[in-house]
Amino acid sequence: MDHADHVALLRPAVSAGGIWADIGAGSGAFTLALADLLGPGGRIIAVDRDARALRQNQEVVAARFPAVEWTAMEADIAGSLDLPPLDGLVAANSLHYISRDRQVDVVRRLALHLRPDGRFVVVEYDVDRGNPWVPDPFSFGSWEHLSEAAGLVDTRQIGRVPSRFLGAIYSAESRAAGAET
Repeated sequence: MDHADHVALLRPAVSAGGIWADIGAGSGAFTLALADLLGPGGRIIAVDRDARALRQNQEVVAARFPAVEWTAMEADIAGSLDLPPLDGLVAANSLHYISRDRQVDVVRRLALHLRPDGRFVVVEYDVDRGNPWVPDPFSFGSWEHLSEAAGLVDTRQIGRVPSRFLGAIYSAESRAAGAET
């Protein structure tokens, strides 16, 4: 996958501006895609427990998208996070490192940071069995159940690309409950 693939996986859920978090941001592949879509005036909080990866993330985002505000949060995504109310968050290939028995709880706690109708975007391998490198992935069908159990609504698949590892990667958008319709 390249930058265009990353952007395409997020594009249907992300509009210009707003405050977003990249959960498990690593060195920044999806942070760059998010910055590209948010544009000038957008704000990203990159969350990862690896300080070195966050430094690399900052360097690439600052070089390519200097008008996007970027903040690092060195933290375990499964722990308590001190985030402002978010318009959205992206969890790209990060939740499969959370054991299956803890995924609903972690997603529920992350979703608490979303404003009413905020977007929870997940990018994940479209399988339910992992391997030593991707221990607990979940297919889109499993994400539908997981997101509902975590209190999210209006889940829909928004993208899919082939992957030489585990067949395919999908993106899905769910929303925080509580918005007036």
